[in-house]
This record gives sequence, structure tokens and C-alpha cells, in this order.
Amino acid sequence: MFFPFKDDNPHTTTPYVTWIIIVVCAIVYVWQLTLGPDQGQKAAYIFGLLPGHLFGTVQIDPRLTVLPGWMTVFTSMFMHGGFLHLGGNMLYLWIFGDNVEASLGHVKFLLFYLLCGAAAALVQSVAAPTSTVPMVGASGAIAAVLGAYLILHPRANVRVFVWVIIFVTIINLPAWLVLGFWFLGQLWSAVGADPGSPGVAFLAHIGGFVAGVILVFKMRRPTVPVFDQAHSRPFEVRKVPVRRRPRGSVPSTSSRRFRGSESGQNRPWD
Repeated sequence: MFFPFKDDNPHTTTPYVTWIIIVVCAIVYVWQLTLGPDQGQKAAYIFGLLPGHLFGTVQIDPRLTVLPGWMTVFTSMFMHGGFLHLGGNMLYLWIFGDNVEASLGHVKFLLFYLLCGAAAALVQSVAAPTSTVPMVGASGAIAAVLGAYLILHPRANVRVFVWVIIFVTIINLPAWLVLGFWFLGQLWSAVGADPGSPGVAFLAHIGGFVAGVILVFKMRRPTVPVFDQAHSRPFEVRKVPVRRRPRGSVPSTSSRRFRGSESGQNRPWD
């Protein structure tokens, strides 16, 4: 298991916009859960982005009161198709969004997020202009944040939790390696994916990432440099201590608490 959870860049400002986006996405997802499966599917068609509706190439069921196509470009960014979909997106925004927000400023960061999210949605839509599969999720906008972070802090280190059977450790990996590997994975996955079928919107990820790389040069504060220096040593390994019971010891009879794990299923929307 490969799990990034933190970077080594210091916080220079309070990332209010990043926090607000995370809270809004979480609230919207809780609202989606309250709708139930049928109404939740209906909400995805109303607030999600349907390329065929956006370009007017298909006739939407008149029983659905859908929003104007241009509006769904933005409303779709705050909906998600499952807990893992939401959790993965918000984790990456939490790790990388604060430094990008500090480099752009609060207002510009919000504008950057929305513009890049729209660009990502349009790239996916242009590839399948007659699709009626609802596209939801913040993945395109967050891909733009990753692209901007790569330009601003390529030598920053991302702390990655690695768990392989009984091997557990934390490794500092350079951002260029983590984000570059992620982007190449999206390119590879996009090759064999049908943009008009249900599934992950890989082209939206690619479009958002590229938009972020381009726009960060124009929207960053004049005093903010690009290709910043590292703040810690790359590839540093920190072993996670594992408590082992001494041989021959007798388990305690006192009660213990065990934390259960929850698993969520990701719906075929992105």
C-alpha cells in the first residue's frame, strides 16, 4: 500500500479557501447520502456534467429538471460518487492545496481552482460530446493543484506511508517523483479508456493537470519563485515501530478497544 499523507513545505498562510472547499464537498456528499440510491442517481443527472447536455447534442429526459449545461461545469466539482472518491480527492487537496493557495493568494486560488476544474471538464466533454454519463468530482480541479505544486515545489518531499505485508515504513519522496508518476499513470490509463463510458475521467485529470501547470505561471504572486528548493532530505526512511508481544507471554485479560475499518464502494462516476 502506497499512501501519501503529508509534505514538508512550511505553512506560510492559513489556507481558508482549501478548508472551505473540503468542508463544502463533505457537506454535499453527506447530502447525497441522505437522498438514497434512486434520488442520488437523479441528483447526479441534475447537478453532474453531461457532455451531451452541455453541447446540446442529445435530448435530456424532460422529466428531469436539469440545470443549464454551463452551470453543471461548476456544480459537478462539488459532488462525488463514493466515499473513496471523496476521500482521495480531499486528501490530495489537503496535502498540496495549502502551499498553492499561499503562492496565489486566497481569491486567485479560488479562481484558479474553478477555471482549471472547468478546463478539465471541457477536455473530457470534448472527447465524448454525445455522452449522457454524469461526470462528478473535484478530480480535475485537484489535478490542477498537483500540476501547480509540481512547478512551484518540485523538490519538496512528500511523506509516503508504505505497507507491504509486514514491512511498514515512511519514506520521503520528491514531489516531482510522486506527481510525475501520478501523471504518467493517468496518461497510461487514458490510452485504453473510452471517454464516453462510465468510469474514471482520465482525460479530465490530464486536462486539469496541464491547465494548472500553465496557469500557475500567470497567477502566482510576483515574489513567489518557481522550482523551489527542498526542505528535507529525499528518500529518507523512517521505520514505523511495531509492538511485539514477548515470547511466552500471556495476553492480558483486561478489555481492549478495537477500531473497525469502513470500506466504501466507488461508483462509476468521475
